[in-house]
Amino acid sequence: MAARGWLTPRRRSATARSVLAGEAAAEAARKAAGEPIDAAPAATAADADAPESEFPVAGDTRAAAFFDLDNTVMQGAAIFHFGRGLYKRKFFQRSELARFAWQQTWFRLAGVEDPDHMADVRESALSIVKGHRVSELMSIGEEIYDEYMADRIWPGTRALAQAHLDAGQKVWLVTAAPVETATIIARRLGLTGALGTVAESVDGVYTGRLVGEPLHGPAKAEAVRALAAAEGLDLARCAAYSDSHNDIPMLSLVGHPYAINPDTKLRKHARERDWRLRDYRTGRKAAKVGIPAAAGVGAIAGGTAAAVALHRRRR
Repeated sequence: MAARGWLTPRRRSATARSVLAGEAAAEAARKAAGEPIDAAPAATAADADAPESEFPVAGDTRAAAFFDLDNTVMQGAAIFHFGRGLYKRKFFQRSELARFAWQQTWFRLAGVEDPDHMADVRESALSIVKGHRVSELMSIGEEIYDEYMADRIWPGTRALAQAHLDAGQKVWLVTAAPVETATIIARRLGLTGALGTVAESVDGVYTGRLVGEPLHGPAKAEAVRALAAAEGLDLARCAAYSDSHNDIPMLSLVGHPYAINPDTKLRKHARERDWRLRDYRTGRKAAKVGIPAAAGVGAIAGGTAAAVALHRRRR
């Protein structure tokens, strides 16, 4: 996939495959959201001199919010839930489901995205969808969302996203999950769209290969950078939310980084840099100033639901 003309040169430490993955994700996201693929308007002096206001700033169209998906917006890994749905529809055998289950178990116990486990799941997923039509997987994805994902959305994070939408800002998911799955989740949540891993397809059929690499770590930052350039966003006005230290490159791009349900490394990094924190897994409020009041209600609801579920599992 060739890079579009609106993708601007940049200086940073990222592999060529990360850049390709990020740019492909940004282009796919804009197409899915119905955005015109053309050059973004240049920033004006008035934009640069605009005074800072309470965040998020209502009506600031040069600001947007970027949310990681797994364990930030949704409990668990989207690709695992998608795999469960495909297994139910006999797309693959029990032994392959066991591989998905192991990755999900690791994800829940460790609370982090392990690159080796993610690579294992990625290869399994690509082999499963190879030869299937994109339209078929999109249709099935809608059903799988209702079956396995809808009840796993963190209410607190959802409230944060809604605060940006209420301020008139666009809200994007940014995830290593397939862009088709991420787009379905974004649409169901009423968000603008999604940046996700782009699997190659020819004439609407998956080839079993990726465009670039999974949208993970530095590739997420590249996707956000490319989308911001295309949309004419000021990253200093934007916000990003994640649970994982792997997303520090993305969080570091924006003026308003948030650590949501953070792993140990991200929590330490966030505290050192005075980033805002929020943990919905226990209901404790670790937020700095600027978190919308509605999110506090969501935090309590999310924490209560998690506690009840944990208690039931232990029993």
